[in-house]
Amino acid sequence: MKIAVTSQNKREITGHAGRCRKFWIYQVVDGKVGEKTLLELPKEQAFHESHGNDPHPLDDIQVFITGNMGMGLVNRMNAKGIEAISTQEKEPDKAVAAYLDGSIDKLPPHQPGEHHENHGNQH
Repeated sequence: MKIAVTSQNKREITGHAGRCRKFWIYQVVDGKVGEKTLLELPKEQAFHESHGNDPHPLDDIQVFITGNMGMGLVNRMNAKGIEAISTQEKEPDKAVAAYLDGSIDKLPPHQPGEHHENHGNQH
């Protein structure tokens, strides 16, 4: 299994998945984390810049963890068979461990009109 975690600053889980271009990729074998690698994408492959039906470097993951995402991204992930999770956890390693042991705190996707729908220069 592969789990991708948004981490634009390479330390914490990114709060807005749509503009994130850096992802920790965790290889999980027999329920245990193995290799962890950093995937860095060009701007045009950020979710806000790419089309949902096009091939994407994250298409081969099974789980996507981020701080926050809207229903559009949740639906895009689900259409590709990827479980999309928003969480309050800030540390990528802890979030993956919590996912694997079933204790991850799942948040609902943000709704239109909330802060993250305003895509000005805040991100």
